[in-house]
Amino acid sequence: MAKKPKALTESERRIKKAFKRKGWSEVKANDSWMMFKIMSEFVEGFEAMQRIRPCVSVFGSARTAADHPAYILAEEIAFQLTGNGYGVITGGGPGIMEAANKGAQRGGGTSVGLNIDLPFEQEPNPFIDKEKSINFDYFFVRKVMFIKYSQGFIVLPGGFGTLDEMFEALTLIQTQKIGRFPIILVGKKYWQGLYDWIKTTMGEQHKNINPADLELFSIVDKPEEAVNAINSFYSKYMLKPNF
Repeated sequence: MAKKPKALTESERRIKKAFKRKGWSEVKANDSWMMFKIMSEFVEGFEAMQRIRPCVSVFGSARTAADHPAYILAEEIAFQLTGNGYGVITGGGPGIMEAANKGAQRGGGTSVGLNIDLPFEQEPNPFIDKEKSINFDYFFVRKVMFIKYSQGFIVLPGGFGTLDEMFEALTLIQTQKIGRFPIILVGKKYWQGLYDWIKTTMGEQHKNINPADLELFSIVDKPEEAVNAINSFYSKYMLKPNF
């Protein structure tokens, strides 16, 4: 009796689909649909975001429990940001994102959630302003919204997604594709190893960044330090938030 073929995993199915031969008409149809879907996400995002007041994006892990110190820290930072006239933008999901939206809502400030459709762990949290909860299929469209409508980034402990968002902002500032704005990493114990690697390995040993690039971000521990860093940045450069 012949053995039954082993069922493919979702990852294997995706790889197999990517290598499947497609006819020209199928390629053209798929690409056209994708192009219009991307355009519609940009249009929806721009229309919703252009009406918000000055905001700071808060990033961090979706896996952080509500009783974790980082969750409590994120909520307090967002609360203090609203007291200084800023709204808060997050990725709209659970964990640190939920905490920041919760803090913004508690402070009576703008609470924005840019949710990404994922097969796991990502549902919009209940602390986002109703008209400011936006869903995206494409990470790169979502990141444009973060960059375009944020007055600064506050980055709490997180994983690959958090690092992706942080380095996206750093790269765009370093290459002068956007103006400089403050990037604040919260949690010296969590971020110190990464900072040391960037400074020593990436910078001093391999010369892949300039020493001045280390000044594009700062590391703090307390909510007041994070908020003060945002305020001090704009005071130092005699600037006001974009809106």
